[in-house]
This record gives sequence, C-alpha cells and structure tokens, in this order.
Amino acid sequence: NEDSFSICQSQISALQMTACLYSTGAIFEENAERDNEIFQLAISDLSLNDDILQSEKITHSVKLIEPNNPFQAVQEACELMNQGILALVTSTGCAAASALQSLTDAMHIPHLFIQRNGDGAPRTVCQLNPSPDGESYTLAARPPVRISDVLLTVVSELYWQKFIVFYESDYDIRGLQTFMDQASRLGLDVSLQRVDRNVSRVFTDLFNMMRTEELNRYRDTLRRAVLLMSPRGAQVFIHQAVETNLASKDSHWVYANEEVSDADIMELIYSSLGRMTIIRQIFPLWRDTSVRCMRNNHRISSLLCDPQEGYLQSLEVSNLYLYDSVLMLANAFYRKLEDRKWHSMASLNCMRKSTKPWNGGWSMLDTIQKGRISGLTGMMDFRAEGSNSHVQFEILGTSYSETFGKDVKRLASWDSIRGLNGSLKENRIESGMQGVTLKIVTLLEEPFVMAAENILGQPNRYKGFSVDVLDALAKILGFKYDIYQVSDGKYGSAHPNGSWNGMIGELIGKRADLAISAITITPERESVVDFSKRYLDYSVGILMRKSEEKLNIFSLLAPFDLAVWACIAAAIPVVGIMIFLLRRIQAVRCQNNTGGHPAPSVSTSLQSAIWIVYGAFVQQGSDSILGSVALRIVMGSWWLFTLIVCSSYTANLAAYLTVSRMDNAVRSFQDLSKQVDLVYGTVRESAVYEYFRAKGTNPLEQDNTFAELWKVINRNNGLENSVSNPLDGIKKAKRGSYAFLWDMAVVEYAALTDDDCTLTIAGNSISTRGYGMALQHGSPYRDLFSQKILELQEKGDLDILKQKWWPKKGRCDLQSHADAQPEGRALHLHSFAGVFCILAAGLLLALLVAALETWWNSNPCRRKQPKEVTTDNSSGSLLLCASSSIIPYQGLKPCVLSRILSEKHSQGLGGISMRQHDSNNKVCGHYCSLLAASQRGIYTFPPVYF
Repeated sequence: NEDSFSICQSQISALQMTACLYSTGAIFEENAERDNEIFQLAISDLSLNDDILQSEKITHSVKLIEPNNPFQAVQEACELMNQGILALVTSTGCAAASALQSLTDAMHIPHLFIQRNGDGAPRTVCQLNPSPDGESYTLAARPPVRISDVLLTVVSELYWQKFIVFYESDYDIRGLQTFMDQASRLGLDVSLQRVDRNVSRVFTDLFNMMRTEELNRYRDTLRRAVLLMSPRGAQVFIHQAVETNLASKDSHWVYANEEVSDADIMELIYSSLGRMTIIRQIFPLWRDTSVRCMRNNHRISSLLCDPQEGYLQSLEVSNLYLYDSVLMLANAFYRKLEDRKWHSMASLNCMRKSTKPWNGGWSMLDTIQKGRISGLTGMMDFRAEGSNSHVQFEILGTSYSETFGKDVKRLASWDSIRGLNGSLKENRIESGMQGVTLKIVTLLEEPFVMAAENILGQPNRYKGFSVDVLDALAKILGFKYDIYQVSDGKYGSAHPNGSWNGMIGELIGKRADLAISAITITPERESVVDFSKRYLDYSVGILMRKSEEKLNIFSLLAPFDLAVWACIAAAIPVVGIMIFLLRRIQAVRCQNNTGGHPAPSVSTSLQSAIWIVYGAFVQQGSDSILGSVALRIVMGSWWLFTLIVCSSYTANLAAYLTVSRMDNAVRSFQDLSKQVDLVYGTVRESAVYEYFRAKGTNPLEQDNTFAELWKVINRNNGLENSVSNPLDGIKKAKRGSYAFLWDMAVVEYAALTDDDCTLTIAGNSISTRGYGMALQHGSPYRDLFSQKILELQEKGDLDILKQKWWPKKGRCDLQSHADAQPEGRALHLHSFAGVFCILAAGLLLALLVAALETWWNSNPCRRKQPKEVTTDNSSGSLLLCASSSIIPYQGLKPCVLSRILSEKHSQGLGGISMRQHDSNNKVCGHYCSLLAASQRGIYTFPPVYF
C-alpha cells in the first residue's frame, strides 16, 4: 500500500505552469537554536531568488532532538521519510550521525551531515560506520578535522623537539592518534595531559604533589605547550599558569581551535606572559562583502551581508556550512530538473521490513556529488571520498612595537592544497640588513619601474619611483638586491584551484623575496603575502583625449532648438497679417465716418505691417502710430512675447558659451556612466578590473553608477572594451573616443609626459588603498621596511621623489585643464562668425535689390508722369516743401495761400505740388508734401501731383 507520487511534473503545460516542490527534511539538536534559524533563512533566500530555482520551491520539515540521542534521531528521520523527502540535512554530534548514516544508507536517501562541536571545544574526528555495500549516502558538508595536520606543520616549522599537549576532559583523545603517530616517526618528544574543568584544582594538586625540583622541571616543560581547549577553558588555564608562576616570559604556547573569535584571541594574547601562536579556521571571502554576497548569480540574504548588524560574524562554523548545504541541494535539484532525470519515489516506512529503498536515491546522490558551489564557506563539493575537502586555516602570533605594545599579527596560512604559506621562524631583524642580498621580482609600469639604459654585458638596470624608494631603503638598511622581471607580465591573481600567477605567485613559490612595482594592497593579496606600509596613495583615474572645440559658425543659434526658431519665424508674419487686417478695418471705419470720402491712411500695406513687427522684435521700434485699442493689444502682446524670447535667448546663450568652453564633460565616474559618446574599459584580470566587478555586482550598492560602468567594462567578458595591458589602454585613449580606467598615478604620468599633450585625466582623488612592497608571508623584513618607509614619509623624502616623477608643471600642464579659471576666457572669432555672415548676407542682398531698382527705374516707359494742375492765381506761385514748412515764393500774398489751402483741404488732399516758373521758365518745385490738420486728427497724405 505505497502511495506513489511524483515530486515534479515531467512536462509543463503551455497554458499553465505548475511550480515544482522539492521536499527536504532536517534534524537539529534542541540546544542549537541557530541551526534551525539559518536553515529557515537559507530556504527563504532561495524562495525569493530566481537565479537558482525559478518556478520551483523547496518545502521542508524540521525535527529537533536531544543532544547525543541516536535513537530519537532515527525515529524522527523515519517520520520524515514516511512524509516523503528528497534529501536529509542534519547538524548533530557523532553518535546521532553514525545512527543516521546506517538508516540513510539502507533507504538510499542522500544525507548531508554537518558535525557540531559542543561548548566551543575543539572538534574531533567522527568515526562513521562503513556501508555494507560500499555505497555511502552520507556526505560530510563540514571538512574532516585537519587540526592535527596544521599542528604538525607548525611545530616542525618552529623546530620544537619536546613539548606537552593539554586537552580538556571532554575532548576525544582518539582524534590525536594520527598526530601522535606522525610525531613519533619524526622523533618528537610529545607528552599528553588532561585538564579537568576545575583548572585551579589542577595547579593546586601540582604544588601539593611535586617538590621544588619537580616543579622547576615541569615549568621548563611548560615553555613549549599546545592547548586543545575551549576559548574559555584556555583563558582560565593561562591565567592560573601565570598566577602560580609556572609560565615564564620565554614560554611559547600554541592554541588550536577551529572556532575562536577575535575577542577571544585578544583575551588570550593579553593574558599570556610569553609568546602566543593561535590556529583557527578562516573564510577569506568574508572580507569582501560584494564577493560573498554573490554566489553563482545568487544574492545571499542582506541579513548576512549587512556589516552593521554583525550577524554573520556571530554565527558558528557549523551554521555557515549548514547554509551552504542548502545551496548545494538547490543546485542539485535544478540540475536534476534540467536533465529530466526525476524518478518517482515512494513514501518510505522504516518499520516495515518489506519497504524497498528509493530507486532514485543513487541518481540524486550522484548529482549532488558532481555539483560545486561557492558559498559563505568558500568552495564546496563532495568529490573527495564523499566529503568536502576545502578548508583553510590562519596562524596568528604576538608582535611587539613601541607604539602599540603587545599586538597580534598574521604570520602564515595553511590550506588543504598548498599547505603552509608563510614563515614562523623567530628571526626578527632589529636594525640593519648588512650583507643581505634580496631577490626582487618586478613588472615594468611607468613611472614606477622602467628599463634604464643598459651597458653591454652588465645586468639590466631599472629606474622609476619604486626603484628610487627601494634605493633609499637599501641605503638606510645596507642590503643589496637583484631584480628580474616576472615571466607572465602580471601582478598576480588567484586561479580557481587556489594558485596564484604573476609576482604574487613568485612570492608564494619563494622564488623572490620582494616584489616592487605599482602593486596595490588588496585583501585577497594580503591573505597570501605580506605588505609593507603604503608608500603612495592609490585611486582610480580616467585617462582620455582632450576634447577639441568644434568649429560652428552658427553657434549663436544653438541656445534655441530648430523648432523654436521655426515657431518664431512663423509668428512674425502671422502677427504682421493680424496688424494689417486691423489697420484695413480701421481705415474702412474712418472712411464711413467721413461721409464716403477715402480715409486718410499711410503705410497700410502688408509689407509695412510685417516690417513694424520685425522692428519691435529686434527692439528697434517703429514709426507707426497706433490709433485703435485692438492694435494696441496686439502690439502689447507681441512686445511682451519679444521681451521673454530675447531674455531667454540671452540667458541660454551665456550658459551655452560657458559650457562649450569646458574642456571635458567627463569629470567623475558618474559623468562617465551617464554619457554615451565615450566607450571605456580597463586591463582585464587586474585589481582595477576586480574593483569594478565587486562594486558593480554588489546588491547593497545604492548608487547604480558602478553597475552601469561594469556593464560596459565587462561587455563580451571584457574583450570588447578592456585591454590586455596598460600600454594598450593608454594608446587607445590617445587615439580618441575611449576612456582608460587605471591607477591614477600611472595615467597622470602618461598625461604629463605625452608628446602632443593631448591627454587629460579625471576621477576621484579620495584614496582608500595604497601602493606597497609585497613580501613573502611571514617575512622578517616586513616590519623593518614599514618602519623605514614611515621615517621617509616624516622626513619628506617620499614627497621629493614624488615631485621628481609627477611634477606639478611638466611637459604638459594638467592644472590648467583641471581647474576652472575664475576670470573667464575671451570668446573666439568663430563664436561670432555666424553674426558677421548674417550681416554680410544682408549687405549683399541690399546691393542686389538696389541694382534691380536702378535697372527698373532706368526705363522711360515705366516712369510715372506727374499730373499738372494750374491755379487761378496771377500774382505769384506757391512752393510747398517736403519739410512740411510753407514757403511763399516771389511775393505771394497770404490771402491767396489761405484760399489755396482751404480749397485743397476741402477736397481731401493731403499735399499739393505746383509747377511754378520763374523768369527763366525753370521748374522751382516737385513732389512737395503738405501736412494738413483736420478735426479728425493728424494724417500724412500721399503726394498728389497738380
């Protein structure tokens, strides 16, 4: 009576998508509240994220058991299998894990096991039962205990021949069996002593049982000791040893525990009397929030990534592996669905003998074992005999300085692939390095390291800022050095297998003692090598070609868009026609009011109206006389329109000319991300490339500037816009239409020494990193180099060297382009060339029109003959001048003038022209005009010929 059911449909209807449900079971101990919390958090993160699982959802059922209760663990697991699960995740002790292994092997249910260690005590090896058929379904998500391997490496590096190991009463001494066997083969004298929980009683018993001679021998034995205890137990033990005077200043103790916090480390360091070395497990990706928050396009919960909350730092190691185990299962479910290899599974009944194991269990187990993820703990896979083998430890030690006193520093690291990386030897150098010859690896990078002129048969010579700093240190400390270039031409980046290339790889491989060039201090590099104090600040700069001012003779038209100019051009004739019509209407009304006589009007043509409008637009006024209210409203509206348009044009013109004189529109990363004219990139697989990757993929980054920059930089995996080395980037930027993102010091030197002075720089000057000298991990020269570099900074020698290679005024003056000039700058002729062109065009058009008028009026047939009119006047002639003044001619009587004016005025004529002959019969006056006054107002009448 098995209820068969399918976990996920093999085919999804085109009309309706059904979400697939993956059922997962979990078993945790009751005292492990964080395990259940982290498990729920991981499930929640997957449900809200579509990168790993899209329409699929994970359902889960959690069971809590008493610590070290294998029987209850099996009962709860059977209940989960009866409900139907695809996999089981547990975080328990070794006893429960062994019982669950037998059950899951029998039922063919994949089992991800995370070993817990109670009360902070060091973890021991879980002895699981071997599977009867050789097919183990239990996978150890937490790596096997490697603390014994690290301890053996440390004591060998320290040349210890005799030491004692203290362990707590609840520590399983079987975990030291391998360590003791290997130490015996090496000829080491190792003693074991168990420490009860009542530590003070242990030391009291020692004083009661031992004589003075025996106590002295025991004190000598305590000079070299290994502590396998919980952090709290170790603190009490050290305190009691110091109080009872069993610990001496020349003692050296090694404390080993996978889980120990920074606060516990500082307590141990300050409570100890002599030298202290601490071994603990680390997860290097914690240091970079942007990296640890992105795993295979999966965004880890912001609760874990928020540095202000400190939630991640408060978790135990088992919590971290539990979170990654959920990621591993989700990855397996997705690949299983992608391959369409789902099997129908039955509800399993553990209590029934006839129950058959799940027929899809082996396929699911194989999918999980072939998977690999990168999570909170780093890389996780189960390809090494069913367990996760990726583990890394760091080795910390006490250091002394006059400024800070006793402090802790990182001496070396140990991982399962490379072993020990660093040195633990106590070879401190106090003052000088006379007689020491260092082997130095370098990489050519202007102006840090450059090839100098070499003499035939002599070693290669180098120059540059870094070389000058190295020479200053060599002069102070008295060492010599040999320099060689790195073969692959790289600074150093990590490979997926954990190895490094470039100069960092040379230091790790101990082929070089020191590396100099434009090496930036990064957390990733500092985890594998040591760095001196920074000797130069570091920031990322933008190198690009100076913008050339474009020649545009009609730049004065730029403040307005073409559509605005078109509307203004259309408004002029429209308003002119409006005024023309209103004037015509006014003339007709006036004619009606005068009894049918024509209305006296001047300049009522359409062209004159448009001319009036244009005159008002250019603020030159007109000679028009507005008689009606309608005309005044039209002209008032037009004058207001022209005032606003002219004011707006003036303001926009000033702003346009100011912006057009700016050298570059790109002055920051924000400007670069918003523009589309320049493409940009950096050197692939470099620290700058990784910097933009980390900033651009950080989900917590509020500003999307770096996300936009990273899209362009990483286009086509960096092959499209990024370059292979800095020299190619500088050449590409010099050709134009490209911005090269690189170290500010390098690009500034390139701009200063450019032959054509066509390059400029921009970027943020705020420094968050620095350039330093890289040394081997645990190098005895690090502190000495850092001290002398600080002395060079205080004396100002580094500033002098910096001025040598980055002068404020070199071949090219960058300051004039970087700073705005408050006094402004004169406008060039080409800015006003358009105005002069318009003036020249107007003058040429006027000459052409004048020539046409001359040609037209030169034809006698087209001349307009004036009409002669004689008056009944025998006593004289009258000449009315164009100046509107009345001039009597040869004794004309005033009465005759008055009669003539009255007659002409009564006829509605505004002007008269009389042909008058003198004694020589010559013409005395033509085309004269008369200003006549009437009761209706003052009008200018057209000339009338008599």
